[in-house]
Amino acid sequence: MTKKTANDNKSFKQGDFIVYPAHGVGQVTGVEKDSVAGFDIEVYVVTFEQDKMTLRVPTAKADASGMRPLSSDKIVKDAMKTLKGKARVKRTMWSRRAQEYEAKINSGDLIMIAEVVRDLHRAEDQPEQSYSERQLYESALDRMVRELAAVENIEHDAAREMLSESLLKKAA
Repeated sequence: MTKKTANDNKSFKQGDFIVYPAHGVGQVTGVEKDSVAGFDIEVYVVTFEQDKMTLRVPTAKADASGMRPLSSDKIVKDAMKTLKGKARVKRTMWSRRAQEYEAKINSGDLIMIAEVVRDLHRAEDQPEQSYSERQLYESALDRMVRELAAVENIEHDAAREMLSESLLKKAA
């Protein structure tokens, strides 16, 4: 995995796994030259297998778009610790909370995503979730599973099991 520096636009190379805030974990499958509006630009070609989608991100705009390398081991540990914390449910209107949760999920920040998973997780003995609450929970959990699987180099099912165990420890 390549580390990014402030003045190095070409910090990702073919085969690197990255996180794109709006879509989660993807893999750089190449760097190509494209012509857009008469200008030649260099773009990262990023493939998101789970969504069957390919994204082209100009290399000069990679930082501005929020594209980043996978989280470090320390950030993953902090995110797992966040999962074990006490859920913080604000007493604001659901629509406002839903917007905040959506913003956290789309931030691409693993710890913020872990906060959403922690706050929306329901143990067996807790009341059921609304449809929109469940959708946000599943979205956050899926993003976290994919990044954890890529960082730890494990299967998605194993990553999901790790997260489930952390969430159960919280409930215990």
